[in-house]
Amino acid sequence: MSEQPEKQMKPWIKPTLEMGPILAFFAGYIALRDHTFLIAGSEYSGFIVMTAVFIPLLALSTLVLWRLTGKLSAMQIMTLVLVVVFGGLTIWLNDERFFKMKPTMIYLMFGAILGLGLLRSKSYLSLVLGEVMPLDADGWRKLEFRMMLFFFGLALANEAIWRTMTTDTWVKFKTFGLPIAMLAFFMSQSGLMARHSTEEADKDAAE
Repeated sequence: MSEQPEKQMKPWIKPTLEMGPILAFFAGYIALRDHTFLIAGSEYSGFIVMTAVFIPLLALSTLVLWRLTGKLSAMQIMTLVLVVVFGGLTIWLNDERFFKMKPTMIYLMFGAILGLGLLRSKSYLSLVLGEVMPLDADGWRKLEFRMMLFFFGLALANEAIWRTMTTDTWVKFKTFGLPIAMLAFFMSQSGLMARHSTEEADKDAAE
């Protein structure tokens, strides 16, 4: 029963809910980056203000997504928790570095989880993507190993960018660079997915 709303949901709603808060943060930051705001006797930059806006926006979009689909992935839950924690620290301490470190923590955790699964010979990724990417066991192992390295690479890239470049550069990287990198990664794995797909075998077995 919980899957029925997801089947009826228009295809543009899910990506809109997932990317909407990120794009709103980018647009708000561009508009407010040269402004400072005096709140309760303390000065806050436009970045900090938009961080305070982004947290409830992400929480709301995640809640709406859960109500529409009846489920959330572990990745979505972990992302929301880390956004609340690191975003909260950014606002509380008035220090944008904590929010900039958030993607590093997310990708390190995802990479570590996949690495743990490989060590335990368990496919955690298949639990999340198995319905949309039916692969055999060898395919999942190869994809998870590559994705583990990819996540660790993203963590290193985020650290390098926020520590050595401007806030403008980091915001653009966070808004556009990371999603493009994720899309490019999955496109580059199309050959592996085709070689290890079990979709044809499942169809033959059904017939």
